[in-house]
Formats: sequence, C-alpha cells, structure tokens
Amino acid sequence: MAKKGKKYLEAAKLVDRSKDYPIEEAIELAKKTNFAKFDATVEVSFRLGVDPKKADQQIRGAVVLPNGTGKTQRVLVFAKGEKLKEAEAAGADYVGDAEYINKINQGWFDFDVIVATPDMMGEVGKLGRILGPKGLMPNPKTGTVTFDVEKAVKEIKAGKVEYRIDKAGIIHVPIGKASFESEKLLENFTTIFDTMLKVKPPAAKGTYMKSITITTTMGPGIKIDPTSVTLKS
Repeated sequence: MAKKGKKYLEAAKLVDRSKDYPIEEAIELAKKTNFAKFDATVEVSFRLGVDPKKADQQIRGAVVLPNGTGKTQRVLVFAKGEKLKEAEAAGADYVGDAEYINKINQGWFDFDVIVATPDMMGEVGKLGRILGPKGLMPNPKTGTVTFDVEKAVKEIKAGKVEYRIDKAGIIHVPIGKASFESEKLLENFTTIFDTMLKVKPPAAKGTYMKSITITTTMGPGIKIDPTSVTLKS
C-alpha cells in the first residue's frame, strides 16, 4: 500500500473513522480536509447491497445534477444530416462521422462524452475495443444513444453525470468541486442519493444502502449516515 503523505495524515486526524456523519457535517468536513493545491473534485461512493454479477441487479444510468460538476464536459457527437446542425446549435464541441472515427482509431481522445444517433451505432460500435475500456461507449441507458441530440448535449453541458455499479458493488459519482458552496454540494448529493434509491433493483435483498462515503480527490473518506439525508418530496 502506498505511504500516505504528511498532509493526508493531518487531514485524516480530523475524521472519526468509526462514525457515520450527518450529511451536512460530512460535506463541511470534506471541504475542510481538502489539502490539494487545485480545486479538487468531491466524490460520493455508494456501497450497495446488490450482486453486480447478476443481470437483474445491474445499475447504470445518468442524472443531471442541479448545480453541475464544476467541470465543462467536451462532447463529441456522431450524427448525420440535420442532426449535425442540431448538435452544433446545442453546443457540442465536435460533430461529425467518419473523420472522427478515423481520429479515434489513430489515438485521439480530446473529449469526455460521446453522443451518437442510433443510425450511427453500426459504425461507432466498431470502436468498442477502444472506447469500451475507457468507459466512453455511448449507451441508451445513459441517454447517449438518441435522436434527441439537442437534449443530450444540453444535459451533459448542464452537469449530467453517469453512474455504473462496479464489480465490488460500488457506485462512484462526482458531486462538484471543493470550491462549491456547501448548499450546492448538498443539493447535488441529495439528487444522486434520491436517484440511487429509485434505481434499486427489485431483485436486491437485505440492506440496500450499505455505506456511503464522501471524499475529495486527495482527502480522506468520510462516512455518511443515510438517515440524515432529507429528500425533497
């Protein structure tokens, strides 16, 4: 295991590892224990009581955070005809078809998200071995394979985040930057927490929300008490 630095150890002293913190306190503590010299990302990890190996317990989707992530996503759209103009008008960074497929094959990755119209997926699918391992493959479940290009691009630019259960049954989601006001981080957290409850697979048994941890890019993990979260009805 990598040796922890002095600043990390100082920050970790502020966190009681045996305690589940109320959400408001956890957010304040995450901001306080951020010692990075850059504007660190604040991330939440949900350890869920599901079996990711089972098809009926897979969790994947996307949600628009009310206050964005603090990062502007560069969007590449694969489309044809009128949909190219629609993508450009919506604010896509790159729009095209064959030329960008060739560029990706040659190792170009100056983008964060790909949106593709369904009629382009035959061609885009050929990039699966390159895009798949990087988590960049468009998917209907996350709204990135769609003819509604305008909506897809605008949502991504507004702060849409994708979530996906990993092999260990954990979902990691960014909820903003350490420079965000606590209220904005709380709003973003509540949105993703609410989404996690709504996407609970019917086949999941036992405790669903096993643990929730909030952390900054280089800071220590802080456990959250799920009962402290107030959802908007």
